[in-house]
Amino acid sequence: MSDDVVLHVTGRVLVGPEDVRDELWVVGGRISYERPVGAREVLTVAGWVLPGLVDAHCHVGLDTHGPVPADVAEKQALTDRDAGTLLIRDAGSPSDTRWIDDRDDLPKIIRAGRHIARTRRYIRNYAHEIEPEDLVAYVAQEARRGDGWVKLVGDWLDRGTGDLGACWPRGAVEAAIAEAHRLGARVTAHCFAEDSLRDLVEAGIDCVEHATGLTEDTIPLFAERGVAIVPTLVNIATFPRLAAGGEAKFPDWAAHMRRLHERRHDTVRAAYDAGIPVYAGTDAGGALAHGLVAGEVAELVTAGIPPLRALSATTWEARRWLGRPGLDEGAPADLVVYEEDPRADVGVLAAPRRVVVNGRVVG
Repeated sequence: MSDDVVLHVTGRVLVGPEDVRDELWVVGGRISYERPVGAREVLTVAGWVLPGLVDAHCHVGLDTHGPVPADVAEKQALTDRDAGTLLIRDAGSPSDTRWIDDRDDLPKIIRAGRHIARTRRYIRNYAHEIEPEDLVAYVAQEARRGDGWVKLVGDWLDRGTGDLGACWPRGAVEAAIAEAHRLGARVTAHCFAEDSLRDLVEAGIDCVEHATGLTEDTIPLFAERGVAIVPTLVNIATFPRLAAGGEAKFPDWAAHMRRLHERRHDTVRAAYDAGIPVYAGTDAGGALAHGLVAGEVAELVTAGIPPLRALSATTWEARRWLGRPGLDEGAPADLVVYEEDPRADVGVLAAPRRVVVNGRVVG
């Protein structure tokens, strides 16, 4: 599609849940709600229009073994794009994916730098593996490398106890989160279990990934502090398989993982009911395939979140949370077009009719 072509998008443009307009125009890759004067060539696309979907927990440049070559990372990004995901919060990657920023046909990425984990307490080749005395320095390093986020590994299998356990002492996370905030970065943490949550929240953390360990004791604390969660339910669905694989060696851990899995939907619904901000993220890029954002939104609905709020968790609210525009005047034209109203059925998200990135129809 030539840069000289003006894109005319008609139908139902969902600028917000209730802000529905009849059309928008794309001129020079940016959105306008005023008809351009003197357009020589116009391409029209019609349907139900959403801002590009958000996957708030995704890993481009990563697979089960660690960093991947650029051509594999490109395929991952293209898979997400073709599923309608046009904004990714990359929640930790050892790969340098800055080259993606120079491509006008790929999703935009907000990076959290590389995971920061305790020594031998995370997946091999993923993280900086350090001890608590070095946490502040590594958080500062990744805050400078990232795009306003830092990712900690808050808990993982402790081989000494044979169960999930917190990785960091309270003082270390307090100092590290304070340093990240001083540098203008927000902090999130991988947390499956219960034990690490109170210390992280009281230390000032901004978000928790997975959050399967939330309980009636910690849910009010999250709500009071405004700490968001990204449940990654399509990933939590793998817990029974993981538990079966590790049961012989770590039976307590396996039983714990099954309990977390069994109550996953109740946990997310209780968090939502308490007023905790909930956003859609898939955890793609480790053991999980890319392009699963529609499935994650469907899982949020299964958990009991109203469909419109689940839709907002991957569109309007998610973009506001990440500080990125939606279908705003003058914003980059990143949008997805569907045959039917996704507000009525979030299953519509699984079948984009058209994908537009920076004003160009790419799918």
